[in-house]
Amino acid sequence: MEFILIHVIAAIELHPGTRDRFLREFARLEPEVHAEVGCIEYGAAVDLVSGVPGQVPVRPDVVTVVETWSSIETLAAHGAAPHMQAYRERVRDFVIRVTLQVLAPVNAVPA
Repeated sequence: MEFILIHVIAAIELHPGTRDRFLREFARLEPEVHAEVGCIEYGAAVDLVSGVPGQVPVRPDVVTVVETWSSIETLAAHGAAPHMQAYRERVRDFVIRVTLQVLAPVNAVPA
C-alpha cells in the first residue's frame, strides 16, 4: 500500500550523559539524509519545559527525530542507506533503544 506522504517519529533513548555527543553525530548525518531521494523533513528535537498542561514529563536522555518521506519505499531505502549503517555504528554506544511510529496522514489512507 503506498501513501503520498509518510511521517516517522523516532524516539531515541540514550544513556545518561551522552546526548550532546549523540547530537554531534546526528548533525554530521543530517546533510546526507536531506540529500536522499524522497526526504521531505528530517530533524532532531529535544523535550522542552513548556508548562503546557498535559505535557509528559521532560525526558533529558531522549532525542526525537521527526521525519517526512515521499513514500514507504523512500523510507525503506533510507533505512538501508550506507550512511545510515555507518551512523548506527557510530552511535551504538550511546543508544539504549529506538522506537518508531510510522504514520500516514488521514487524508492519504485509502477507504
